Amino acid sequence: MENNPINSPSNFDRLQAKDKHFKGQVKRVFKALYSQPRTMLMLSIETGVLRANICRYVAKWKRQGSIKVVKKGFCHISKHRAEFYTTNPELFPIVEPLKSKGNE
Repeated sequence: MENNPINSPSNFDRLQAKDKHFKGQVKRVFKALYSQPRTMLMLSIETGVLRANICRYVAKWKRQGSIKVVKKGFCHISKHRAEFYTTNPELFPIVEPLKSKGNE
């Protein structure tokens, strides 16, 4: 019988700890975006979460409809144009329905 390192108990514990780590990151990022709109760089510096992970979370939340771009402006840190995101539904921009030519 071979000893499979992938299924070893120590590896399983490490994977569970890693999963808890990322779940904590997701909660921290969501909560920070709920309190105030921020750019991904601002969020990364404030929470200590890597920006690559934040990009992944934002993409997932966009597909779910639980995050929106509130405004486009200059990031306070990078001084470059960026999108400010929020997870707070009260801050989501109101989208007016388009009028068709027949309803004018």
